[in-house]
Amino acid sequence: MNKLLIKGATIINEGERSLRDIYIEGEFIKKIAEELEFASDVKIINAKGLIAIPGMIDELNNFVVVQKKPFFGICVGMQLLANNSLENGNHNGLGWISGTIKKLPSKQLKLPHMGWNSVNLVRGNFKIKPKETDYYFVHSYYFDCNNRENILAKTNYGISFPSIINKENIYGLQFHPEKSSDQGLDIIKSFIEL
Repeated sequence: MNKLLIKGATIINEGERSLRDIYIEGEFIKKIAEELEFASDVKIINAKGLIAIPGMIDELNNFVVVQKKPFFGICVGMQLLANNSLENGNHNGLGWISGTIKKLPSKQLKLPHMGWNSVNLVRGNFKIKPKETDYYFVHSYYFDCNNRENILAKTNYGISFPSIINKENIYGLQFHPEKSSDQGLDIIKSFIEL
């Protein structure tokens, strides 16, 4: 695989993930990025034009909503985009894409939903370029999206749920593109090129 030279990607360690996970994702993204930086300081984020993984909530509204910088939320990062989450209580989200995080129905299905599953495109005109194929999932909750126009793709696991959402410059993926082989790498690459 040829290395695509892309400058300026920043992975943000929001403190809830292990440094090992961040490093593994960094190594994956290094396949397509010339420069890769790990940020834990808000000042570093303000100097960049791209956020690859969510974090630093106190600065994100200005960066993403006001300045319209591209934002890419993966798994829990996608779930943070909702108005609220019902996981272990009722908690506020960022509210950037209208919806609620709810538990997947578990009758006759194992939770978490873990493994490869199909992603079915429901809207065209993608700025990111997902393929209609299988991606790797690990989750027990899903994004119940209030506006159909924000749903780019769906997946079925007991119910049909949004697996890719979008509003303007904001993208969320329920699956893990960094663990989804070349098709996942292609999505990350198309986001970085925005």
